[in-house]
Amino acid sequence: MFFASDNWAGVHPQIAGNLTRHSGGFASAYGSSDLDRQVEQTFSEIFEREVAVFFVATGTAANSLSMAAVARPSGVAFCHREAHMIADEGGAPEYLTGGGRLCPVDGPLGRMDPAALEHEIGRYPPEFVHAGQPTAISITQTTEIGTVYQLADIAAVSQVARKHGLPLHMDGARFANGLVALDTSPAEMTWKQGVDIVSFGGTKNGCWCAEAVVFLDPKKAQAFPFIRKRAAQLFSKSRFIAAQFEAYFEDSLWLETARHANAMAARLADHIRASSKTRLGWDPQANEVFPIMPLAMAENLKTQGAAFYPWHPPHGFAGEIGEDETLCRFVTSFATSADEVDRLGDLIA
Repeated sequence: MFFASDNWAGVHPQIAGNLTRHSGGFASAYGSSDLDRQVEQTFSEIFEREVAVFFVATGTAANSLSMAAVARPSGVAFCHREAHMIADEGGAPEYLTGGGRLCPVDGPLGRMDPAALEHEIGRYPPEFVHAGQPTAISITQTTEIGTVYQLADIAAVSQVARKHGLPLHMDGARFANGLVALDTSPAEMTWKQGVDIVSFGGTKNGCWCAEAVVFLDPKKAQAFPFIRKRAAQLFSKSRFIAAQFEAYFEDSLWLETARHANAMAARLADHIRASSKTRLGWDPQANEVFPIMPLAMAENLKTQGAAFYPWHPPHGFAGEIGEDETLCRFVTSFATSADEVDRLGDLIA
């Protein structure tokens, strides 16, 4: 019963098969192969406009180099206080931007509050050299606690970004999960709401190692090839990243895997609601579920083979957690089975 992270899941068979199919022969390197170009065109088709696509190794690299692309001296980027960028990337954004800073912004259950964002930006007036200058805003879709920005939420953050002339970045490590949760299109969830740059993740959703930085206006990506090379993120055999994305997008596999992961999370949430011993911290919207349970139950689940993590209550959490209870995180993936979920359900019934 593996619910620790969607990073624990393996590779979807169709993606693994496509890697094998492309493993022989010769192809030009450093992103110049026919396959690379084909996949870049697929990204443009998915986003319904010409985009610039750059493969990188990790989501941390995608986020950090996105910030590096818009960095300025004494730069300050704004993100939710529990965003992966500020809480789980070990200072990589600061390092790869050459000393940029991240300013935490409050908002309930993982989503940035536009009014709080406006307040934080106001702490950095452009004429005050000692404070530094705002450079970007980043939102996470899906958020770190499984909630999803509605399209109107994204537009509201974008309105603040436009008011201050700041680019809007989306950390899309779980892009597909948020997309299918909203039942919308990539275009509607990004540039039509004012998003400029996307960290587009495939690793958590069935790929082996496939991440990309997507500039929704290619004109704004002119310096990025040099930024990526300087950060040692230019793959020589990049066709193997392209091969993963080729299979990922074929016949909408990426949407199928995300829908399955979300459905397994909803199934798990139903088991939690039906239990008299545990309860949901909040309703899941994608593929992460956060129950509150007795400490003894959590320990018993681990001895029975369940893998999951304890979790700190997020900003804006209004519930109560007793001294003998714990908040936990359970993450489902394309590889999670209904049987796996139901076995856990039996243990908490």
